Amino acid sequence: MAKATRKQALGRGLSALLKDPENDIQSASDKNADKVVGSIVELELESIEVNPFQPRSNFDDESLDELASSIRQLGLIQPITVRKLGFDRYQLVSGERRYRASKKIGLKRIPAYIRIANDQESLEMALVENIQRQDLDPVEIALSYQRLIDEIGLTQEKLSERVGKKRSTIANYLRLLRLDPIIQTGMRDGFISMGHGRCLVNVDSRSDQIAIYEKIVGKNLSVRETESLVRSYHDPTPPTSKGKGKPSNALPETLLDGLEELKEYLDAEIKLESSGKTGGKINISFENPADFDRLKKRITGA
Repeated sequence: MAKATRKQALGRGLSALLKDPENDIQSASDKNADKVVGSIVELELESIEVNPFQPRSNFDDESLDELASSIRQLGLIQPITVRKLGFDRYQLVSGERRYRASKKIGLKRIPAYIRIANDQESLEMALVENIQRQDLDPVEIALSYQRLIDEIGLTQEKLSERVGKKRSTIANYLRLLRLDPIIQTGMRDGFISMGHGRCLVNVDSRSDQIAIYEKIVGKNLSVRETESLVRSYHDPTPPTSKGKGKPSNALPETLLDGLEELKEYLDAEIKLESSGKTGGKINISFENPADFDRLKKRITGA
């Protein structure tokens, strides 16, 4: 208890330091910056503004109420992170749910870690920290990845290092942005899973995507059933009497499973074409010469 009280008192002491105009800290080299940056400081909620770079756009009211109740009973266990904008002005970097829940129960002050960063650094920190810590839906994660690529200028390889995810995982999220917005909304609302979305990405026509999406939702199709539906879309060959209900050039399940593994490994769009009982062709798509070189290195190991 004494330790917690001392920590709280220290946080209030630092907040008093920040309110002194003669100690206005604007950069890491300023006097007393080492005492504040990286420390837990108690800040007034009214001095903190919401981060416009926040990747999360949906805040579930029930979940927020549960968090507010927990904070009311136990206090805020994990401080938020803010960046300093000016004298006694701060902007959220991460922890908007905690910030909203604290306001909901009428708290006046909140413990926070203070960082000093420019807009680009703040954007990167907000996106990376939210991807790693928050339970974002697949589309929100995809949008965050895309913003890091577009606005920070990260390549997928650098992004992979920054967020600790495989490049193929990042690519799979980014492909979801090719889906019709109606389907993206359905995924965010939980009508379909990311697995369903990955199947639908292989359908080029937006209207056909929606038609298949409506079947998935209407018939409550599994991901495996959706895969089969998409294969039928690409190969509508009617079944033959000898095929026992399968098209004559239908691919065996073992090849289809292997196809998914190959897609993951190469991080590319791949199509298989059957040319008989035992043979076929592999068609690998690439986007540009640099992507071709990447695939060549992945395949040859050189």
